[in-house]
Amino acid sequence: MSRDVLAILPGPPLVGDCAVPGDKSITHRAVMLALLASGTSEIGNANPGEDCRGTLRAAEALGLERLDAPDAGVLRLRGSGALAEPAGVLDCGNSGTTLRLLAGIVAPRPFLTVLAGDASLNGRPVARIVEPLRAMGAQVQARDGDRFPPLVIRGGPLRAIAWTLPVASAQALGCVLFAGLAATGETAVTVPGPARDHSERMLAAAGVALERRELADGGRRVALRGPASPRPVTLTVPGDFSAAAFFLAAAAARPGARVTCRGVGLNPTRTGLLEVLEAMGAKVERRAGPAALGEDVGEVTVSGPDRLRGFEIPAGWLPRLVDEVPAWVISAALARGRSRLTGAGELRVKESDRIATLAAGLQRLGIAARELPDGLESEGGGLRGGTVDAAGDHRVAMAFAALATLAPAPVTITGAAGIATSFPGFARTLESLGGAVEAPGRRAPA
Repeated sequence: MSRDVLAILPGPPLVGDCAVPGDKSITHRAVMLALLASGTSEIGNANPGEDCRGTLRAAEALGLERLDAPDAGVLRLRGSGALAEPAGVLDCGNSGTTLRLLAGIVAPRPFLTVLAGDASLNGRPVARIVEPLRAMGAQVQARDGDRFPPLVIRGGPLRAIAWTLPVASAQALGCVLFAGLAATGETAVTVPGPARDHSERMLAAAGVALERRELADGGRRVALRGPASPRPVTLTVPGDFSAAAFFLAAAAARPGARVTCRGVGLNPTRTGLLEVLEAMGAKVERRAGPAALGEDVGEVTVSGPDRLRGFEIPAGWLPRLVDEVPAWVISAALARGRSRLTGAGELRVKESDRIATLAAGLQRLGIAARELPDGLESEGGGLRGGTVDAAGDHRVAMAFAALATLAPAPVTITGAAGIATSFPGFARTLESLGGAVEAPGRRAPA
């Protein structure tokens, strides 16, 4: 069987507990802070996926020194506080976080940087970072009228700005804040609505003074005064909630299922899916643990009722579960009645057009799903076996695999190789919870 294909066989309800890889968003930012700091940083439980490995390679090309052995459990990274001009294009692979945040980091540097990615990333928009970086004084160009990567940056001295983002984007916010570290004066960013806040939490934990003011519309204003230098960080990265979401949503959708994810990040800007599952009738138990580098960490257990009920996600909840929409379709596909999501047009420019890819896959598996211009709706029930295409999108592939554990007949997922970008051990973890997985080189019992 090809490594791009994953087959799931009928099996019992998922039961058990598991740990998931380190949070991808936090790992990216921890490596970037290590690059900017002068001294040695130590990062435990770093995400092992290709996206974060790409960030590490790019940081090494900019002068970060890796001190640990390749198979070590902790990344030991030494930065000098000064960046070197890269000898070639910085390959960001499939990672929008890598490209957008590194753009802010290299914009103040007196050299040329070219940032590019794979075909998927080179089709994702960059105007929302090009515009503020230009306003700060950087020379920035991008393909197709400055819309798409590759991104070419001729760095130099930056000026501080006050900038309002056109949409609530955590990546654009992080880009401007990282650039603002090298600008003289106050750089302030207004976020028009809720957005994830890892950049702020981690900058603060690395010794950068920030001012944060919550706004009436649910957004916030974040400011820092430059020039400022982060100090080295020592942290254990919490488990990635976005990775845990697939197992939790599958448990919610099947009577008798009960899944616990240990040591997972519970940052409230990330956990909107738990509230959605509760609104649909699932039982959700949260147990808080010690915070790590300003991040909430704990344990989550989800178990399903006799049947979930359909639910329309309020627009204001979406920013807190945007990456978990593929997991949400697992629960929506088995719920009684209609489930609906709107205001998610951003999903059309992710690793795939997630709205179209999810809708098509659900339909092929017997679910009455309808693609909306900016969202998706479905009538639960009717799940059957079949073959679906994940279009190379890691989150879509994992969602269909978890959904397949609920099907009465085998499900084959093509375009599944992208899972390695964030969760190389996904199939093994699914098996540990009772999932029956057919993967390259091995066969799980039916």
